[in-house]
This record gives sequence, structure tokens and C-alpha cells, in this order.
Amino acid sequence: MSRIGKLPITIPAGVTVTVKDQDITVKGPKGVLVQSVNPNITVEVEGNECKVSRTNDEKQNRAFHGLYRSLINNMVTGVSEGYKKTLELVGVGYRASNQGQVLELSLGYTHTIYLVLPEEIKIETKSERNQNPVIMLESTDKQLLGQVCAKIRSFRMPEPYKGKGVKFKGEIIRRKAGKSAGK
Repeated sequence: MSRIGKLPITIPAGVTVTVKDQDITVKGPKGVLVQSVNPNITVEVEGNECKVSRTNDEKQNRAFHGLYRSLINNMVTGVSEGYKKTLELVGVGYRASNQGQVLELSLGYTHTIYLVLPEEIKIETKSERNQNPVIMLESTDKQLLGQVCAKIRSFRMPEPYKGKGVKFKGEIIRRKAGKSAGK
């Protein structure tokens, strides 16, 4: 049995999980999320617990067992608490600002980068004197939030020599020594 897949998901107060055919709908105070499940995986809701089981022990079904349990658990956490990620821009002249759902980034290129974010994500940018600019993203969908953060980070990945680039708040960049001086 999958160690993660066999764990029951506790459903907090104010959150409802409904199973219809192969679609699971999770409703909570922060929103609604829907996930379709493989036909070989069954989901039962009993009281304030949700259990995920599989029909047989094929390798693919064992993998799906833990996957769908984790996805449903992330959905329950997302609609009850939500997810937050904070990105930090490290570098001279790096700036970030937003107009509604449009993020404007100045990352040392000859042009500014404009990124239109999905409606499910709330964005806030903060630039204080003598501090690195910060982008705060919040959403109920963990997968979408991670994908948007990865897209923003891909515009200027942190480099190991000076540590410049877009990084997560609190992330430690492994630094490398530069060239040694000549003879």
C-alpha cells in the first residue's frame, strides 16, 4: 500500500468535498477547485474524512494512488487556508510593479517584461528604500501558483557568482568563487 495514499484526508469545518463520477469538487471559504481522477482510483467521503483507494496493484495505479491523495489534500488546504509565495529581486536596478493583474518587471534587459497573471492569483509588489523589491503571490491553487512563480523566476534565474536574479524569499543560493588572480 502507498504510504501517502493510505492516509485519510481530514476535511476542516466550512469545506465540502463532493465526488461525481470521476470529478472531485472541493468548496471552501476561499474558492472552488475541481480535479478529475483516473478511473482506477476511487475516492470516498465519510463524515469529515476523505479516503483514496485503488482497484489493483499495478505499478501505474500505485503511483496514481499517492498522487491523487496529495492533489486532493492540496485542494482542501488551498480552499481553507490558501497558498502564498514571495519572490525577491536581487540586483542593481531590478524593479517590479503591477497594474491589476499585469506584472511589470525590469530585470536588467533592454526592455521591460510584462506578464499577465491568471485571475485566480492575487499579486502585490513592494519596493522599499535599501531593500530588494518583493513580489507576493497568493492563490488557492498550489499547482498554478508554483507554475507562475517558476515563469517569473525563469526571466532571470539566480546566478552563483554574484547571487543576482529572481529568487524565493529565504532561498539560499550556492555561491562559487570567481576567477583566481593571475600570476
